[in-house]
Amino acid sequence: MIEFNVWGAFLVGLMGAAHCFGMCGGLVGAFATNLPSSSSNRLANQLSFLLSYNLGRIASYTIAGGLAGASTAALGYMFDVDSYLIGLRIFAGVMMIATGLYIAQLWFGIVHIEKIGKILWRYLKPVANKLLPIKYKYQAVLAGMVWGWLPCGLVYSTLTWSVATGDMLNGALIMLAFGLGTLPALLSAGLAAKKLAHWVQKKQVRLISGIFIVVFGIQTIYVAIMQLN
Repeated sequence: MIEFNVWGAFLVGLMGAAHCFGMCGGLVGAFATNLPSSSSNRLANQLSFLLSYNLGRIASYTIAGGLAGASTAALGYMFDVDSYLIGLRIFAGVMMIATGLYIAQLWFGIVHIEKIGKILWRYLKPVANKLLPIKYKYQAVLAGMVWGWLPCGLVYSTLTWSVATGDMLNGALIMLAFGLGTLPALLSAGLAAKKLAHWVQKKQVRLISGIFIVVFGIQTIYVAIMQLN
């Protein structure tokens, strides 16, 4: 089942392009305007810094997924929480369905989850501001790691899949796949990225992708219920 979750997480990141532009597009623009100038090759310089930002952001997702999976794994070693993990997997399945409906643009309730993250971001935003202006690539990586905690319903919903795995490595893999899926949308430099972003926002593509994610969610719930028997 973990293979389906990894591919599902990648698909959520890829197909959530419109949400990514809305949530992070302004932040990407702010970072881009503060990049150091280069007389040799401006586009290559900009791309290298954008890659550094995204490396930090994806690292944050991966760390969060690993910690989420490890937390339930630790509980499993200390207590008999099999039924608790099954409950988490059912909840993760529900979140998959909600995410699929959002990707398909049929229901947008998942964006309300972002209100929870705004409390954390209130404390992290000043840290991100202190990293500006960006002069070195290591600063861009650090800024990206802070950026990874920006309130995002898609991130939080996918993170529940990591919690439900009950395993640090699998939890990290799910969030790594999600982060890689978001990369084309947020790597704003380059024509190929723009073409892909246009493609994933097509109604038919979003609908089919959303249905696939809903199916992942239904399968997750079905497997979890079977484990109860």
